[in-house]
Amino acid sequence: MNISLSEYCLDVAERAKAASLLMPAVSGAQKNTFLINTAELIESQKDFILSENQKDLDAAASFGLPPAETDRLLLNKKRIGEMIIALHEIAAFPNPVGSIIESSVRPNGIEVQKVRVPLGVVFFIYEARPNVTPDAAAICIKSGNAVILRGGKEALHSNAALADILSQAAQKAGLPKDALQLVRTTDRDAVGAFLKMSDKITVTIPRGGESLIRRVAAEAAMPVIKHFAGNCHVYVDRFADADIAEKVLVNSKCQRMGVCNAAESLVIHRAAAPSLLPRLAKALFSKGIELRGCKESCKIVTEMIPAAEEDFKKEYHGPVMSVKIAESFDEAVEHINRYSDGHTEAVITADLNVAREFTNRIDSSAVMVNTSTRFNDGGQFGLGAEIGISTDKFHARGPCGIKELTTYKYVVYGNGQVRE
Repeated sequence: MNISLSEYCLDVAERAKAASLLMPAVSGAQKNTFLINTAELIESQKDFILSENQKDLDAAASFGLPPAETDRLLLNKKRIGEMIIALHEIAAFPNPVGSIIESSVRPNGIEVQKVRVPLGVVFFIYEARPNVTPDAAAICIKSGNAVILRGGKEALHSNAALADILSQAAQKAGLPKDALQLVRTTDRDAVGAFLKMSDKITVTIPRGGESLIRRVAAEAAMPVIKHFAGNCHVYVDRFADADIAEKVLVNSKCQRMGVCNAAESLVIHRAAAPSLLPRLAKALFSKGIELRGCKESCKIVTEMIPAAEEDFKKEYHGPVMSVKIAESFDEAVEHINRYSDGHTEAVITADLNVAREFTNRIDSSAVMVNTSTRFNDGGQFGLGAEIGISTDKFHARGPCGIKELTTYKYVVYGNGQVRE
């Protein structure tokens, strides 16, 4: 780099800002051409992408990546196929920019429209997750934003390969030149430099470990869309169907352990515990899960390890789960709201009234009834993909897709009216 780090970061941000002012005029057809071009290029260059990803995987041990994070780093034909599907799904959505959210005509004849517009410049920071590179770029471009992508050093080769493909597709579609940029330095100070640029960057979205997200939230001079952690719970009610409870619990915990919507805590009603907890524990033990339980649960399943207070707060990202027997439905809700990170909780019950009460009283971004916590995902919710999951209540909550990366402005039409 022939210029200083601060000069480099400023140049990237200024070019992104300039491109963002041109993006609202980009047509839906251009955006879709970009998305389809990207999908075709990823398909044609998948062998090269996989070879670059292997370089990152070979270096993973030197970065001290645990198994869960190495799994996130991995690209294979299945995950590349999922990227391509997501790009086509996003292309199929209507262009959100310029759509009228609502409209009214006032008594004096002026027409007041609420019109959807892009946020501006999105600074997206993520760690060892190269599969989200095309997802993030696709969502930002489709919603009319410019995006600065800052991936982790662990995925350097994978991200560069994908970013080059994205740039080729953007150029071919006639997008503004700097609408999509990858930060090409792994210097950690670059993040701090960008986080100060609230006059150029509209919003920052971090996606990674809790320490990264807390750093971003503490340092950012602009709004941050985020969640810190995902201590997700499955509550098995006294009226739970045993087969559903086992299937949903095992999937919630074991289908992919290193992700934010994997279940970390089991809460079970006292009335169901004597008959059902041994079965659930056996199913989890068969998957290699270590259970850390309250005193009452350890009496029922003696193979459990006694839980410390910290265990009920923890996002394990691995083969460990806490277990709590609740004396009542109210205690279960209280326990979950106390220890939850507000991400995803599930209830297993055959009683519709219990289900409704649970969804009303649990304060999380997604509440599942008789289904897996793993479904809290933009693709699974029909958003095509997501740029992240927010546990905040302003400006977006839950999986953030195209609409969550827009805001609105008022456009008023008249024919000469003046205010008296």
